[in-house]
Amino acid sequence: MSISAAQVKELRDLTGAGMMDCKAALNETNGNMEEAVDWLRKKGISKADKKAGRTAAEGLIGVDAGVREAAIVEVNSETDFVARNEQFQELVRNIAKVALAYGTTEAVAAAKYPGSDKSVTEVIKDAVGTIGENISFRRSAKLTVPHGAVATYVHNSVADNLGKLGVLVAIETTGNEHAANAFARQVAMHVAATNPLALTAEQIDPAAVEREKAIFSDQARQSGKPEAIIEKMVEGRLRKFYEEVVLLKQAFVLNPDITVEKALKDAEKEIGAPAKITVYLRFALGEGIEKEATDFAAEVAAAVKK
Repeated sequence: MSISAAQVKELRDLTGAGMMDCKAALNETNGNMEEAVDWLRKKGISKADKKAGRTAAEGLIGVDAGVREAAIVEVNSETDFVARNEQFQELVRNIAKVALAYGTTEAVAAAKYPGSDKSVTEVIKDAVGTIGENISFRRSAKLTVPHGAVATYVHNSVADNLGKLGVLVAIETTGNEHAANAFARQVAMHVAATNPLALTAEQIDPAAVEREKAIFSDQARQSGKPEAIIEKMVEGRLRKFYEEVVLLKQAFVLNPDITVEKALKDAEKEIGAPAKITVYLRFALGEGIEKEATDFAAEVAAAVKK
């Protein structure tokens, strides 16, 4: 099949491999992007994993928190200029407040907007008319614990509780809630920095684990060692994989000499009781949304010809 320059560029952006290597990978895999990434990794040409999605949309992530609960929302706009608009920021803040009460995206969209008889969806439509740009409420989520704390963290903050990346972390404990919240916030900062795949190894998609094992096996066999040694090599690589992507197994960003799991045990001294990280959420602005790339020079040239 014919491989386009756009496909080659996309694979290069995903992996950092050279153009010719990317073209060869796509030819070998009949243009399948995911298989091409794996092909490059097996050849040792690319060390990068396929990204979950390209961040392209603008807008803001907003958070709000109460007693043992917190909520997070994503509201998209067409440009970053609008995201810096105070009216847009107030819109996101209020939607986050609604999310703290209603939680799910569907329930929040249908709920009454603060200080209005209109729903969140209706107010967003009105905002499109006044701000003059397409705005969409993409998603929301809420975490609650019966005992303990739910902490929030916003990275690349543009205003209080508003930014480009937001994280919620829930810790269950019967100990001191303020100490639990302080540690949960540290973990939220860690999650923002490392973007773990799952809280525990058991929560990782088995298909993703099998995919990694297959890649590790192919790489190990290139060494020419016996199968028994290859098996041990794969087991070692798999342990390393878990240390890289499982939250509790990762080196703690605030103290890389210990894991997050060990940091939690140490924090129990301040909390005054056993504590457990039960769940976390990480919203990165625009993840998974692809925006059509535009060629500014071509647009200007086309405009001149009209």
